Amino acid sequence: MVQRFERNSKDTFPSLIPLYLRPIKKSVNLLSVENLAKAYSDKKLFSDISFGIEQGERVALVAANGAGKSTLLKILSGKEIADKGKVVFRNGIRTCFLEQEPEFDLNDTVYNALFHDGNAMLLSVRDYEVAIEKHEADPSPKNQKLLEDAMGKVDELGAWNYETNVKQILSKLKVHHLDQKLNSLSGGELKRVALARVLIEEPQLLIMDEPTNHLDLDMIEWLENYFVRNNVTLFIVTHDRYFLDNVCSDILELENGRLYPYHGNYEYFIEKKAEREFNEAQEFDKAKNLFKRELEWVRKMPRARGTKSKARVDDFHELKEKLESRKKTEALVLEMKMKRMGGKILELENVSKKFGDKVILKDFSYLFKKGERIGIVGKNGIGKTTFLNILSGREQPDSGKVTVGDTIVFGYYSQKGLVLKEDQRVIEVVKDIAEFIPMSDGTLVSAAQFLRMFRFPPEMQFTPVSKLSGGEKKRLYLLTVLVKSPNFLILDEPTNDLDLVTLSTLEQFLADFGGCLIIVSHDRYFMDRLADHLLIMEGNGVVRDFIGNYSEYRESLTEKERESVRQSKMEKSEVKAEQFAAQKEQKKLSGKEKQEYNKLEKEMAALEVKKAALAEQLGSGITDHAELFRIGNEIKEASDLIEKKLLRWMELGEKGN
Repeated sequence: MVQRFERNSKDTFPSLIPLYLRPIKKSVNLLSVENLAKAYSDKKLFSDISFGIEQGERVALVAANGAGKSTLLKILSGKEIADKGKVVFRNGIRTCFLEQEPEFDLNDTVYNALFHDGNAMLLSVRDYEVAIEKHEADPSPKNQKLLEDAMGKVDELGAWNYETNVKQILSKLKVHHLDQKLNSLSGGELKRVALARVLIEEPQLLIMDEPTNHLDLDMIEWLENYFVRNNVTLFIVTHDRYFLDNVCSDILELENGRLYPYHGNYEYFIEKKAEREFNEAQEFDKAKNLFKRELEWVRKMPRARGTKSKARVDDFHELKEKLESRKKTEALVLEMKMKRMGGKILELENVSKKFGDKVILKDFSYLFKKGERIGIVGKNGIGKTTFLNILSGREQPDSGKVTVGDTIVFGYYSQKGLVLKEDQRVIEVVKDIAEFIPMSDGTLVSAAQFLRMFRFPPEMQFTPVSKLSGGEKKRLYLLTVLVKSPNFLILDEPTNDLDLVTLSTLEQFLADFGGCLIIVSHDRYFMDRLADHLLIMEGNGVVRDFIGNYSEYRESLTEKERESVRQSKMEKSEVKAEQFAAQKEQKKLSGKEKQEYNKLEKEMAALEVKKAALAEQLGSGITDHAELFRIGNEIKEASDLIEKKLLRWMELGEKGN
């Protein structure tokens, strides 16, 4: 029989226990949802949906805005009660929830929010992090003693690996100044604190609602690697398609109250969803034809109502209910007329802007050309929104000149969103701008027709804005931006909370858009598809021009990092060689070291004999699993010891030459 062995990335040598003798890992179900249903008055969100999540799975839930994603997460967290069905978590597991709008006591400090419910190990790390910050700010004897005591506690509990993980999380998510109050943080900073908190707690099941919102691109890429590297079990709502592709093992689609499972990433989901919809469309056409025939038969009102006739009438009513329950999704249509654009677009000449000591722009000049599609890239807080505000005239530069062409009409979609009266109805929002809206083909449509194009059917148009979901409010805001027929679009994080259908339609509209386009977005898929030119804000007023999309930019950075690492290794090797040469001139083996050198040779020879004997035992036909495991472990221990002694033997040998 051919034996296959598995290499552990942490081991120098492969484990010598055959795979076919190892215990098979059984799947561990962490969450079971059975026959769940939820409705609000006459709006049914979902009915009789069931699914489970096993350890190691990373499952994404995708659906149109308003379909019930956030409601389902609230039911799982216990904040909402289902009308029917049950939710069962495995006994004793730690489960953490990350909500879209995390709830905090804003009078609390950052470190209390991060370590609010910790065990002894977690609390020791919290005290250590606080002690470090205090010592760095004031290295007084008092703070030195505080730091030493905190280090002693971490050492006592063996929490240094845990502390390293916590430090990495806080550093990557830029969560600093642990003693500051939460009420001093922005919404994005609060979301990062909430994300850091659930990662620090290391739950066995992590349930998250749009975790990539408010993260910059570097943070998102780090988070993807973190989830995959640590094999975190996830149930997540996200519309970040690269995240879905890179992280998720399964996708659940919630559509028309039903749940459709896809065992694969986003690319697989797109392929199989298309197949499903094609098959359903064919079945739907068959059902409609059958319905027409049955309807004609029922209308004839046959006098004889035998058993067969009654059964046929019952089948007819059942078919009718099925057809009526199949809701036809309104297609999102974006066909606004664009104002004519003249030769002069927008020019910035030696523009500078700063807030206190923070420099946003320094002598920046740029001439925008017709049809340019530019992505703005930079870390959170570096000034991207300020830059957009200067372009659109919402903020004035400290110095320099901004010249806007006479024909330019800005459409600005800002992160802050639309400020509306909560009791204002959806149709009133559009009518306040225009009663009739010009289309790209020259026709005019009414406000009601325009809303239908944006997937606001008649029954939703008189709904108060306060009743809309987060994604529906964003879609309404997008509508108000495009209704003014802009020819220069500025989009600041337009993808937050938009569903995949809206995103896809928006992307197609923007791809065909003939005006200028400026985008700030953490959605890498969105950026890659639409921006072929980047302005990189590097800090201290420096803005670098890059020709290419975001993935090409990241690839260029990766190549630079590789070259930097290669150069660093070469320099370190040269330094080590010089140091070794100098040491060799100065030192020879002492008498004690010569004894150690000779002893190591004998010990390695004895270990090789032992290892060979163990290997012979392993192949002798033993079938007892416990004995095979013991022998395999002894062989590995002998191999590790040989390697350790060999390194020391070589070190002494080089020194003695």
